[in-house]
Amino acid sequence: MTKILILFAHPLYEKSRIHKALKKAIPETSDITFRDLYELYPDFNINIKQEQQLLTDHDIIIWQHPVYWYSVPPLLKQWIDMVLEFGWAYGPGGDKLKGKYVMNVVSAGGQRTVYNPEGRNRFTVRQFFAPLDQTVMLCNMKYLAPFVVHGTHSLTNDEIRDYASQYKMMLNKLLHGEIDLMQSANSDYMNDLIQ
Repeated sequence: MTKILILFAHPLYEKSRIHKALKKAIPETSDITFRDLYELYPDFNINIKQEQQLLTDHDIIIWQHPVYWYSVPPLLKQWIDMVLEFGWAYGPGGDKLKGKYVMNVVSAGGQRTVYNPEGRNRFTVRQFFAPLDQTVMLCNMKYLAPFVVHGTHSLTNDEIRDYASQYKMMLNKLLHGEIDLMQSANSDYMNDLIQ
């Protein structure tokens, strides 16, 4: 069975209705490891070797976070900068992550309609994450379509429950190999592939 590592980074988790619901929806299984980076590393002093070992022990890595200025929160950026070391994750001898998959699970305040060439943000979510896509490729991994929760500030409780249910369904399908990962790598949204 596939093993999934969820690296959660939310500086204001206590204020996030959607991420609380998503976290609660994660299936309880030994095949999913959930790590709250802000809880583990409030001083940003990341245990690089431990994080690298966790990466090698899992098949799919999920970066779960809110969209912060069209990117990732600072601790997740620090994690990427420190853990994905030259000679380990990329470069000569840097093949420890070869063949693994990475995706983002994100919340965004804006609606899906503003994340396109005609919208206020001018780019898709996938385009904003091009640096992450390139980082993943450099490390010989495959970048999957993101699972995106849009319009987080105006979601009803029912909509939050729906997103949490979709997230749980996606995780179960990933665990059991029921999502075509190559199709996902070429899609804009994982959400569209699990309904």
